[in-house]
Amino acid sequence: MALSSMTGFARSHGASGPYAFEWELKSVNAKGFDLRTRLPPGWDDIESTVRRRSAQVLSRGTVYANLTVKRSTAASVARINEEVLASILKAAGDLSGRIEAVAPSIDGLLSIKGVLEVVEADIDEAEEQESKAAATGAFEQALRSLIDMREREGAALGQILLQRMDEIERLASRAEAAPGRRPDAVKARLAEQIAALLEASDRFDQDRLHQEAILIAAKADIREELDRIASHISQARELIGGGGPIGRRLDFLAQEFNREVNTCCSKSNDLELTNIGLEMKNVVEQFREQVQNLE
Repeated sequence: MALSSMTGFARSHGASGPYAFEWELKSVNAKGFDLRTRLPPGWDDIESTVRRRSAQVLSRGTVYANLTVKRSTAASVARINEEVLASILKAAGDLSGRIEAVAPSIDGLLSIKGVLEVVEADIDEAEEQESKAAATGAFEQALRSLIDMREREGAALGQILLQRMDEIERLASRAEAAPGRRPDAVKARLAEQIAALLEASDRFDQDRLHQEAILIAAKADIREELDRIASHISQARELIGGGGPIGRRLDFLAQEFNREVNTCCSKSNDLELTNIGLEMKNVVEQFREQVQNLE
């Protein structure tokens, strides 16, 4: 299953009967899935189908779906308002016995406001339903194009995330091999610290001092953190390789990476290890930022 980004854009066009329509879809990042539609008056009955289909294939991202419809072949029809014409003729008949006047002509009657009306042709319901079905099919095309674009971007994001995993693994290997992690180096630093304490005061209990030294040595060891970082790297690679909507799971892993790296930095009392930790923290942040774009 392919990785998918949450951002994309797609259009589709179509025509059926007297209608021509165009879909425009735009997708942006979001914590969940949200479809926001803009449909012309009278076309709201296709919204449920559009929503259902979108929810079947998309799990994250805010998608804006705009439908534009034009009745391209609609012809106008001239109609005579019989009620208005009858009222005018009655008034003309009443006046003819009271004043001398020429009988009204046809063009004169038609020029009176309200007698002749120009209206659009009646809508054929069957034809309209066929057009709505065709518009729904055009939405499916636009949705497929949107998914294709999101998957292309998702593939590129997957490569970037794998590169970040390679960088984190390389830095973890550097930390593993750092001279400051060798037991003799840790022992030498502890000896220096203890000597400094003994010089400052001779009232330290030797047994208690020995216990504290062991505790300090245990806290300074980042073996556990490096093991967990290696485990997170393996899990991230497996998720990326499997594809699908893994954005939330990778975001959780990014938080775990950050926690382990912070612990490494706080435990380190060696300059090289601290610098490696800071560099790893920067790569983890880059990883987290890219994960925010994944479905």
